Amino acid sequence: MNSTIVRLRLALGMVATVFVVGMLGYWSFGLSPLDAAYQTITTVTTVGFRELAVFGTAEKWFTMVLIVLGVSTVLYTFTLAVQVVVEGQLREFVGRRRMDRELSKISGHTVVGGWGRVGRAVAADLERSGHPVVVVDIDIDRVADVLHPVVVGDATLDSTLRAAGLERASSLIAALEGDAENLFVTLSGRSINPNLFIVARARQDESVPKLANAGADRVVNPQELGAARMASFVARPHVAEFIDVVMHERSLEFRMQEFDVPPESVLAGRTLKDANLREASGALVLALRSPDGVFTTNPTGDTHIQPHHIIIAVGTADDLHRLGELTRRRSS
Repeated sequence: MNSTIVRLRLALGMVATVFVVGMLGYWSFGLSPLDAAYQTITTVTTVGFRELAVFGTAEKWFTMVLIVLGVSTVLYTFTLAVQVVVEGQLREFVGRRRMDRELSKISGHTVVGGWGRVGRAVAADLERSGHPVVVVDIDIDRVADVLHPVVVGDATLDSTLRAAGLERASSLIAALEGDAENLFVTLSGRSINPNLFIVARARQDESVPKLANAGADRVVNPQELGAARMASFVARPHVAEFIDVVMHERSLEFRMQEFDVPPESVLAGRTLKDANLREASGALVLALRSPDGVFTTNPTGDTHIQPHHIIIAVGTADDLHRLGELTRRRSS
């Protein structure tokens, strides 16, 4: 706990003690409880309208001591209260400036709108993949312990998304609780950054086409995915478990990864047989996806690798690293 707040609590206790002692003292001198409280407050606050009774020597000494103790305690408490307010505002201002500087340096990141169960799971998986994440949520307490850069605000507003650097982002996850909110986030994201890849969460089936029409590249219903995954463990348990371990648990040596083939890559225009990716990298090519979105699964050696083909492969981390280097290597 902040030391200033601790001192403020102790000071407030001292003020209460001074007030109680003052009341008891004046009450012992013959004043009624109301008059004793009134005399204590006017004395401690130095207002001092008048004395409610004729003070003798004892009353005068008691009042002088009460003034010294009371005024010093009240002033000390007031100073601490101001310090707490100023420190809080200063800390918030400095933290916001630091966050703004950090956000201004980020590009190619994913903006995760909504820090619920879905948003947290998405951010955790992206973090494991080494992908930068910026979190947007309206609840400041919910994101208090988030380690990613955070923007506190309404994700349905353009200003909030711009503050998260959406113009420089590569993707947007609309993971708010309601489908209507995710629809607004999708519309705003598409208008701010037309090249953005948007994944939206849907709770209702009828929301899926609406989100797609609003600009979402992919619409995900977590309930349907969960049900399909549960069914696959019954119908195809070994296949499902293998895919689940490779894609989610990451406890196996093998990983699945995708690679975009640049036009200047040494692989562009070559066949899989000529490229000899299995021998050169150790990774196994599972599928190719053409720029128009068509998949070629289990491609043969005569399949040509065209510019901007997506290579989907499986292998160890070292295998996939070598394959990535091959796709980025320029032809001479």
